[in-house]
Amino acid sequence: MGKVTVITSGKGGTGKSTVTAGLGAALVRRGDRVLVIDCDAGMRGVDLMLGVSGELVFDIADIVNGNCPPSSAIYRCRIIPELYILPAPQNVEDEVSPYVMKQLVRVLERYYDHVLIDCPAGIGSGFESAAVSAGSALIVTNAEPLSLRGCDKVRMGLRGLGIPEVRLVINRFNERRFRKAGSFPDLDAVIDKAGARLIGIVPEDNVAASAAQRGEAMEGKMSAVYAFDRIAARLDGVSVPLGM
Repeated sequence: MGKVTVITSGKGGTGKSTVTAGLGAALVRRGDRVLVIDCDAGMRGVDLMLGVSGELVFDIADIVNGNCPPSSAIYRCRIIPELYILPAPQNVEDEVSPYVMKQLVRVLERYYDHVLIDCPAGIGSGFESAAVSAGSALIVTNAEPLSLRGCDKVRMGLRGLGIPEVRLVINRFNERRFRKAGSFPDLDAVIDKAGARLIGIVPEDNVAASAAQRGEAMEGKMSAVYAFDRIAARLDGVSVPLGM
């Protein structure tokens, strides 16, 4: 059985989907077979980041509605072998129910080492469907008050679903800008505000972000890639330093 991790955020714009794509690629580099499930119905974007958007015919709603077998809606990422994606529906109305989602993930997790579920931002529609199957969760935030505001609600929502392991990813971190803003005395204050144990800090990396937007692999000597590799190692149970 694969490890199922939901990737969430308190608000949109934190780079949650970029973290999902980058972490999926990092796990593959470790030799894992990885499935990314995009649960952001109506707002899907991971398929674009993984370079498969032009190939899409079916999505998760087509599986549920009996329009195709699961294998027809799961696409192999050509730029990253052993990374697969199950796209979200194009329409919010086709959002999958929590019960059906849980049954589907139970079947799919047998074939992968990791299943990463990209959750809609916040705790609105789609949150429970995305998170209900997970055994662990990553909350993605930026080191700023507005981004952190929703972390507590997301954390409580995950606790309500009985998810035992909730970790924090601080994304797009720029130390100079952080100190200049002066919203928090240090990163410990950010972690305390989020209320979750830190698993990694991803530095601001415009090269990696641009690559993701073009559907190109985030790899090579990028600072974000180095951070994703260490988060992936921790997900696999390897002890590595937290620093950037």
